[in-house]
This record gives sequence, C-alpha cells and structure tokens, in this order.
Amino acid sequence: MEILLAEDDDGVASALVEVLYDHSHTVRRVSRGRDVMTYHRAADLLLLDLGLPDTDGLDVLRRLRAVSELPVVVLTARGDERSVVRGLRLGADDYLVKPVRLTELLARIDAVTRRATTGRDAPRAVRAGEVEVDLGARRVQVAGEEVTLTTKEFDVLAVLAARPGTSVSREQILDEVWGDAYQAVSRSLDVHLAQLRAKLGNPQVITTIRGFGYRFGE
Repeated sequence: MEILLAEDDDGVASALVEVLYDHSHTVRRVSRGRDVMTYHRAADLLLLDLGLPDTDGLDVLRRLRAVSELPVVVLTARGDERSVVRGLRLGADDYLVKPVRLTELLARIDAVTRRATTGRDAPRAVRAGEVEVDLGARRVQVAGEEVTLTTKEFDVLAVLAARPGTSVSREQILDEVWGDAYQAVSRSLDVHLAQLRAKLGNPQVITTIRGFGYRFGE
C-alpha cells in the first residue's frame, strides 16, 4: 500500500517510515501541507500531522475532503477534545494522539483501509422512510436528493443499514468500522452519529437503544 506521510519532524518521520517499510508499505514523506495536495492522488492512505510549517493540518484536511475521499489518519500531538472533534467532523477516518504505540498505529491503518473498501460489491439498497442507502455504490439519498457523507460516516451508516430493523451494539459498530473499541474511538462514534442524523435530516431514522446500541429503520 502507498502511504503519504505528512510530518515535518525528521525524527518522527524516520521512525514511521522505517516501521511502515518493515510492514510492506511504500511511503512518500512530505513535510508541507501543499505537498499533500500535490501527491495525494497517488496514495492509498494519508497519515497527517496537524502541526505542519506552512499551514494548519486541519486546513489541509478540509481542502483534501473537497476533492478526495482518500482515507486519512490524523497523527498529532493535539489531544484536546476540540481538535479531535474538528478533525473528525472535517472528514478524518481516525485520530491518534502522539505518542502512539506503533502496533496500534498499524492496526488502525489496516482497519481504516479495510473499512474504506467494505461494501463496494454489496448489491442492495436499503430504505427507511425517505432515506435510501445504496451499499454497493456507497451512496445515500434523502427524498431523492443525494447526501454527501464522509467515508467514516458512510461506514457507520452501512453497518446499521446492512441490518435494517436490527439492533446493533456500539461494540459491534466500533469493531467493524474502527477495528477496536478504544474509549477515544467510542467518543468518535458519538460525533459521527450526530453528524449522520443531521445530514439525513431525520434523527429518528437511527434509533438509540439505551445501554446497547442503535437501529436503522423500524
């Protein structure tokens, strides 16, 4: 897999490049946000530091999401809740705070790339009220109008829509979308569900099952 690494710290970048190479990934390392926009088309995944010297990484993420659905894992020293929420709302597929265990980073990369391709060959569309989810085409329409979702938002919705009318636990969603039920990721699920409900324009289409999880449709 071709990974684009946006990291301005030479020491951190060298360590990441080494471990990624050791796990059979090809890495292009850049240190500026403008280079992300230049090289992202050739990448399968972006590892993005937010503290880049020429522009804030969140601005890079915003610009990237306007033109690409490339899976993005934010890897940064910013662990405050506001930054985490902003990163996820702008379209990051995962958000890790330095220092991070390399085994966890590799697992998150695998989970993000796996979930980004999940459902592409699914043949069916699922409807709940005015909301229609095409699992194969990864498209969502509300009352006939297409709704734009981030990769991660669709992945969360797809887990629920693939089991219409069935209660799905939080742990199952976390496992299928993120690969593990870490506490920080659990908070990410809440952010993505809130965004989903707002974009679908009908909060009731995703029902909360108190103390368990969620259900799509009746």
